[in-house]
Amino acid sequence: MKPNYILDTCALFSVLNKEVGAEIVIKVFADSYTGNAILSIHQINLLEIYYNIFRYYSKTKADEVIQKIKSLPINIIAEISEPLLKEAGRLKATHKISIADSIALAETSISGGTIITADHHEMDIVEQNEPNIKFLWIR
Repeated sequence: MKPNYILDTCALFSVLNKEVGAEIVIKVFADSYTGNAILSIHQINLLEIYYNIFRYYSKTKADEVIQKIKSLPINIIAEISEPLLKEAGRLKATHKISIADSIALAETSISGGTIITADHHEMDIVEQNEPNIKFLWIR
């Protein structure tokens, strides 16, 4: 069975901004290109990327980045199924995390995948208390 990875917003930003840990994400991209891994991101996490780039740069730059992301070997999940809604709601109610993080974590939990993140600030407590959610820390 192929490894299944879910991108958190900060993992994708690490690549876009050439930050420490980007090489780990790029390795997963390469595995996804060759069919050796499945890589996904929820559209809610793309919203975080879009509005941050829009806010700090411009609409044009935000549109360009989203188009570039869509050309990568990433499955973009648009649906919020009832199981995803309930799992994200449970995680949001239980932990002090953002909506986008709750969606990424819920997708990870439901799919049995591994979340790729650097967000220790919000996710360390989740890792400690949610043994069914696997993490790939990029830094």
